[in-house]
Amino acid sequence: MKTTPATATIERLAAQGHLVGADWRSSVEGGTFQHHYAATGAVQADIGLAGAGDIDAAVDAARAAQPAWRDTSPAKRASILFRLADLLDQHAEEAAAIGALDNGTPINVMRPGLYAANWVRYYAGWCDKLDGEVLPASGDSLRYVRPEPYGVIAAIPPWNGSMMGMGQKVAPALAAGNAVVVKPPELAPFGMLRFGELALEAGVPPGVLNIATGGAIAGDALVRHPGVDKISFTGSGATARRILAGAAEHLTPVALELGGKSANIVFPDADLDAAASMSAVLGAALLSGQGCALPTRLYVHDDVYDDVAAKVTALVESLAVGDPLDPEVVVGPVVSAAALERILRVIDRARRDGARLLTGGARLGGDLAAGYFIAPTVFADVDHTSDLARNEVFGPVLAMMRFSTEDEVVSKANDSGFGLAAYLHTTDASRTLRVAHALEAGTVTANGFPAMAPNTPFGGYKQSGFGREGGRAGIEEFIRRKSVSVVL
Repeated sequence: MKTTPATATIERLAAQGHLVGADWRSSVEGGTFQHHYAATGAVQADIGLAGAGDIDAAVDAARAAQPAWRDTSPAKRASILFRLADLLDQHAEEAAAIGALDNGTPINVMRPGLYAANWVRYYAGWCDKLDGEVLPASGDSLRYVRPEPYGVIAAIPPWNGSMMGMGQKVAPALAAGNAVVVKPPELAPFGMLRFGELALEAGVPPGVLNIATGGAIAGDALVRHPGVDKISFTGSGATARRILAGAAEHLTPVALELGGKSANIVFPDADLDAAASMSAVLGAALLSGQGCALPTRLYVHDDVYDDVAAKVTALVESLAVGDPLDPEVVVGPVVSAAALERILRVIDRARRDGARLLTGGARLGGDLAAGYFIAPTVFADVDHTSDLARNEVFGPVLAMMRFSTEDEVVSKANDSGFGLAAYLHTTDASRTLRVAHALEAGTVTANGFPAMAPNTPFGGYKQSGFGREGGRAGIEEFIRRKSVSVVL
């Protein structure tokens, strides 16, 4: 493919390998992976994958570096993280291009460098605010509680975020005084590796942040490693179960942010144009549906169902689909050929199950035929008990369903194994609060587009995981509290 500054960076990062301590080491101990540009199918780079020996080296480097980082003054840790945030801002255009090449995310839709910078800057501000407490004690004694870092954190971000997961996981872990070993996925490692370069440039001491790209071999070695003190993982429930099994060997604590099948409820008094816009963009287009909290289950009241269906269909069909490096494009490809085939099978099954196809439903041809493009797809009259309504697609496929009463739709929304996010649209303030409180989800958004803000806790209920990213809760995931009693 044509060489650009971003493609040259990707080729350099692939050749450079894994960050262990102060060194970049090329290793294929865990095999190799051929990375393709999702928009064209063209090979971008051969990625060397980490093996168990690479993970051992990375954890050893983290354990050696962590005590000094823990003892670094909060002000000094904060200043380094603020510098990192500034560097991420300065390289924001590069990061957006890397994200497009990483996983097909359009540069017009997501700015992973700016997103990561916001999270790093927010948690830099927490460095000097992790206070303990002094407790009442009798006689000549002192009793107090002090927050302490865990030690070494294993961070496993998802492929759909490029640099974004580094902001959500690495920033609070470092701010709390931990060292981190990151395992980027082979599907999209480049934004995370570039984050590592910028962290070293900002002054993060060697060994405090280590990055070893890998697949199942590296992941299994990391979660089973006795030198890891806590694991933070974002991904699928199936992988999470394997991580929990591995972590059980050493009773390593785990935080999980998993999948979702988020309900989106449109009541008849809603602003229908706004509700349809949000439903079309987030439900069928954003990230080509490859987001865990996207509103892919659309429940619309009978009185406005046909109107909303028409509006959503028209909006979906108006969205520009194409090369994610094109600033006019809103919808890019899905991440891989395997993902493409899997999503097309889901669409075929939805047809067989009797859902009514309103738009999309096929792989795109013409100039896009070589890439992994699926037309944004909307199904109406979906059976609430069907595979499409109940299981995460992780593709650009929206399922529309009808409801008649508030109690009915709340029951249907909650009738799911997932509980990551939920959405509703109504102009009735009392209904907004009543339904928001009744929905079984970690995040509820009413009458608008959600924002993954660094000051707001995000995480799931039920099979969508446990633990939180964002806010005070996000940094609390990376500290433990020690009680000290002293007889004077």
